[in-house]
Amino acid sequence: MTTVAAYAAPAAKAPLERTTIERREVGEFDVLIDIKFAGICHSDIHQAREGWGEAIFPMVPGHEIAGIVSEVGPGVTRFKAGDRVGVGCMVDSCRECENCKAGLEQYCTGGNVGTYNSVGKDGEPTYGGYSEKIVVDENFTVRIPDGLSLDVAAPLLCAGITTYSPLKHWNAGPGKKVAVLGMGGLGHMGVKIAHALGAEVTVLSQSLRKKDDGLKLGADHYYATSDPETFKELRGTFDLILSTVSAPLDLDAYLSLLRTDGAFVNVGAPEEPVSLNLFSVIGGRKTLAGSGIGGIQETQEMLDFCAEHGLGAEIELIGASEINDAYERVLASNVRYRFVIDTATI
Repeated sequence: MTTVAAYAAPAAKAPLERTTIERREVGEFDVLIDIKFAGICHSDIHQAREGWGEAIFPMVPGHEIAGIVSEVGPGVTRFKAGDRVGVGCMVDSCRECENCKAGLEQYCTGGNVGTYNSVGKDGEPTYGGYSEKIVVDENFTVRIPDGLSLDVAAPLLCAGITTYSPLKHWNAGPGKKVAVLGMGGLGHMGVKIAHALGAEVTVLSQSLRKKDDGLKLGADHYYATSDPETFKELRGTFDLILSTVSAPLDLDAYLSLLRTDGAFVNVGAPEEPVSLNLFSVIGGRKTLAGSGIGGIQETQEMLDFCAEHGLGAEIELIGASEINDAYERVLASNVRYRFVIDTATI
């Protein structure tokens, strides 16, 4: 076991504080990663505050991890010391079910092992990226292309793949009208990726405050959802609406913006249930769907795509002592667009 410094929530809703954790020895197929940068995701806050249900404490959040391999186990074939790598939202799965065999480890029928707030196959709790080092199986480690700097690549391991996967699955591309709902940590990457895929992109945001940013990142149009005229003007417009919002929405209003056979896909996960009038999907044969992250192979594909198109996250780099303040700012939508922790400050 190796002792490393980390930032952890000692209990639900408690401020995060500096501590130490134990990392397992490097096994046959493991890589030891010196973490350089760790993104702060809204889901870190949901889990640290038990917004999604009972959680495991102490909790070291962080599933947007970018770093350098410092050691590999004797059976490792994919990586060597010095490689630039990333770790996303999961560090293991059963590897045997239908979904795992299809490269959909994120939908492992037995449940994948989360990078934190989960229990590994060794029965020990997992600890995430707000730490100096992490040991991960090579099969759940991805390569960060040289074209991406590690700081802007870190958020791609969640925000990037969480938007890339549904955009690809629902065929965002030339000739398709795609709306991205919410212009935050996930949404800004959704805009960049949908634009790079060739879709006509509209941002739907509460206000026009971030309009200049949205257009700069690749949006063709930008509308305020607080304006009732928006829903009249855009009725029946979109092939796909990607919702990155973690608050309850008037789903019926948003479903009215879809064309026949359009899809409204949720990647934001509100803590509260939402209601729906089923006539909103029956009329127009519309789809209300959800999407998680991507599998390991698709995550690598996303990183390669982002490197090819020069797409990194828009970040604000912070020191570890600023994590608690950053959480409050995320909740206040006061970040453009992703906080990234410089782990040298841990």
